[in-house]
Amino acid sequence: MSTAPSPRAKLPPVDRVGAVVIALVIAGGIDLGAHLPQKISLAPVDLLLAASILLVAYNVVSLLRVRDRFAWRMFLRVGRWALLAYLVIAGMLEYVFVLDGTRGSTLVVLTLMLAVFAVNIPMILAYSVARYQPVEPA
Repeated sequence: MSTAPSPRAKLPPVDRVGAVVIALVIAGGIDLGAHLPQKISLAPVDLLLAASILLVAYNVVSLLRVRDRFAWRMFLRVGRWALLAYLVIAGMLEYVFVLDGTRGSTLVVLTLMLAVFAVNIPMILAYSVARYQPVEPA
């Protein structure tokens, strides 16, 4: 007996792509942290950061394409509070970097990595909750 695939089966892999983003940001942070406070080439970290930004953008675009098959109200409810929490965490980490004397391009890269972190994790959390909620009619 064959059944038609569920509309949920066609949702994008936001959680899996988000996990790759986490891995990229952590790898960049480890590489950068291993060399601080010395001057280092930021090229490898910049590549990891660029890849993570592109993957977050992919997640956003792919989510926007499933407007009618997704529980957006729940996604926004969870995402809003998670984003607030992660912005606070990212702000505290930024304060530590500045207080520790991180300056210049290294601080810019760390700040961008924190921004990716602060957007990606709430998106994963909100998606993980909303994907199992009933879709409200438009």
